[in-house]
Amino acid sequence: MARILILGAGVMGTALSVPLTDNGHTVNLVGTHLDGKIIAQIQAGFSHPRLGIQVASGVTAYTCDQLAEAIKDVDLVVIGVNSHGIEWAAQTLSEVLPADIPILLVTKGLAGDGEKLSILPDVVAAHFSDARREQIQIAAIGGPSIAQELAARRHTCVIFTSKNSALLQYLTELVGTPYYHIWKNTDVIGVEVCVALKNVYALAVGLVIGFLEKAGKAANDAEMHNLAAAIFAQGMWETAYLVEKMGGQPKSVNSLAGAGDLYVTCQGGRNSRMGRLLGLGIPYSQAKAEYMPNDTVEGASLALAIGQTVENMIDKRDLDDAALPLLRTMIDIVCHDAPTIIPWEKFFAQSPSPEFDCRYCE
Repeated sequence: MARILILGAGVMGTALSVPLTDNGHTVNLVGTHLDGKIIAQIQAGFSHPRLGIQVASGVTAYTCDQLAEAIKDVDLVVIGVNSHGIEWAAQTLSEVLPADIPILLVTKGLAGDGEKLSILPDVVAAHFSDARREQIQIAAIGGPSIAQELAARRHTCVIFTSKNSALLQYLTELVGTPYYHIWKNTDVIGVEVCVALKNVYALAVGLVIGFLEKAGKAANDAEMHNLAAAIFAQGMWETAYLVEKMGGQPKSVNSLAGAGDLYVTCQGGRNSRMGRLLGLGIPYSQAKAEYMPNDTVEGASLALAIGQTVENMIDKRDLDDAALPLLRTMIDIVCHDAPTIIPWEKFFAQSPSPEFDCRYCE
């Protein structure tokens, strides 16, 4: 049996300990500097305060300052921090992680440096020295995985991605269970772009909740599913464009990492809650400060992380502005407190059919 270190005691990192311990592995769960209360409760024998389960007996909880002790003799390191913590996690691990120990990345997101977009496995690798970067093996998880469902052992289907097929086979055997189903995919760029962008497009779908509430109840109780579906479809359309532009395979968009992950993220959670506030007409800065000050809204975090880079790349014509109207809109809403006006007339304009007519789109 293996010894695994999970860095990050949030809901997803902790949830992954369930299939691992069910397979007989031991898990060292290391909290970040923000996870002190969570680790204290687990160490005292209480349930995880956000996940609602008690960790298995095979899980040992460690505080952040005990990382050097917890990482001794491990066979795998799982990074389970949110996107805000990825730089910290990468830097911290680069100082203590042996080069022959693989990394499994749970965190989803993209990074922008003003000139180009980068996937998070590349961000992590960049923190290691040139020599160690050649040796380090990094895989990532994509696909629809709500932490509470995984912790309850509900059937969950995900993609593990890496350029190293042997590593993928090893991880599949290590983590897979009768309820945690894993598909292997070597299209790292395609998978990573999909699982990152789904957050900002789920935030866009969440706008409809606020639109509906603001419009008031219809006489026939009609909802706004038509509207939500159109935004969902445009998100998929734009994701396919960006996957291809960054060097991934567009077919990944129609997989668990693309359509599957976007679907499950639209079912609720922090993106939906923030989307509702924005759809009600509350500027993002106000909504974040007054209603969700302590919540990480991954869709907004992504817009903030890549917004300036996307705008710069469009200005330099490295990206086609006409192909990304919804992403541009969400960047304007989050980064510039713009009003929530959906650019219907610009949807599906990457390669419009000859009969496309949007005279009724205003």
